Amino acid sequence: MKDLFEKIYRDKGPLGKWAAQAEGYFVFPKLEGQISNRMKFQGKDVITWSINDYLGLANNPEVRKVDAEAAAAYGSAYPMGARMMSGHTDLHEKLQEELAAFVNKEAAYLLNFGYQGMVSTIDALVSKDDVIVYDVDAHACIIDGVRLHMGKRFTYKHNDVESLEKNLERATKMAEHTGGGILVISEGVFGMRGEQGRLKEIVALKEKFQFRLFVDDAHGFGTLGATGAGTGEEQGVQDDIDVYFATFAKSMASTGAFIAADKEIIDYLKYNLRSQMFAKSLQMQLVVGALKRLDMLRTMPELKKNLWTIVDALQSGLKDRGFDIGTTQSCVTPVYLKGSIPEAMALVRDLRENYGIFCSIVVYPVIPKGLILLRMIPTATHTLVDVKETLDAFDAIRERLENGTYKRMSAALIAAMGE
Repeated sequence: MKDLFEKIYRDKGPLGKWAAQAEGYFVFPKLEGQISNRMKFQGKDVITWSINDYLGLANNPEVRKVDAEAAAAYGSAYPMGARMMSGHTDLHEKLQEELAAFVNKEAAYLLNFGYQGMVSTIDALVSKDDVIVYDVDAHACIIDGVRLHMGKRFTYKHNDVESLEKNLERATKMAEHTGGGILVISEGVFGMRGEQGRLKEIVALKEKFQFRLFVDDAHGFGTLGATGAGTGEEQGVQDDIDVYFATFAKSMASTGAFIAADKEIIDYLKYNLRSQMFAKSLQMQLVVGALKRLDMLRTMPELKKNLWTIVDALQSGLKDRGFDIGTTQSCVTPVYLKGSIPEAMALVRDLRENYGIFCSIVVYPVIPKGLILLRMIPTATHTLVDVKETLDAFDAIRERLENGTYKRMSAALIAAMGE
């Protein structure tokens, strides 16, 4: 028998092996100051493109005032207990009703956290006889939810409707054999690439196959659609989404999430979501704050307009300068470059230390070997000056990557790793 920890001592994983060089700078960095377009990193002022505050509500004076008043009135404990036992209030119900109306569904139910809520919702929707078909590039919370499923599951190629159709054929045969049903899962916006899920084409397959559609719209809620109701509204298929999910951690600049669907489905889920039945209710200060944020989403279209002014300027500027931003159809702005992990470290250090630009770095195994992804999240608080400075900085770091500067700078790091 082996010691359970032997594998941990032997192999730290593809990212963990870089911990000594990366932690505190490239991973687990510490941004300081008020959440905004410009913050501090290790004592330096930086333009921050890594904050999921799409509409700029995190540090909005009205929002902060409501948050502070709610904290003073209720503290951070109330209500104490799970919703089903002792943590249910009129304000929880009010927020649910307003969220449901905003995304054009009959009912909604609050979730403590997006990640655990997604996992638990998938678990509650399917039984061992059911079949799940989901996009291979789905978020980790979806993958973890699918892992709980004791029945059959199939992945389809990312945003590939032909692949989805083939897998629906397989799923149909399996469901006919088991006597179960089929759940298709897609993201509204894929958070790494920025692509919208092909919801319109997926919905069209309902004419040929019998399935229910569950959409994770974390990045679409508040940013897409005429009213900000998300990707389904953007593509004209909101009514055809059977279960809609969104988090408060993006456009709402808070904590929590919700699911929305027909009332009978929500009534079932609220009695079967283990992560909500056996966990503390969403704190009142967060509920009150979410009500304020939702009201601003509904009544202040200029927030989304300001966001898209920055998105359009950043994305068009990158494309005009020859950068590869993939096929993003959302605010998420990826920039793809070619290079190794050590080169990526040298590039990002240069970007932060010498150009004052802070954005997230993504490397293998999240994306294929040999690629560097700089992922940027524009917000309504960014300015056109921020965009111009960032574009000029990207021109400079691309030149240094292509002329081998970062390769030479990273040689010492590679040698230290013994590779």
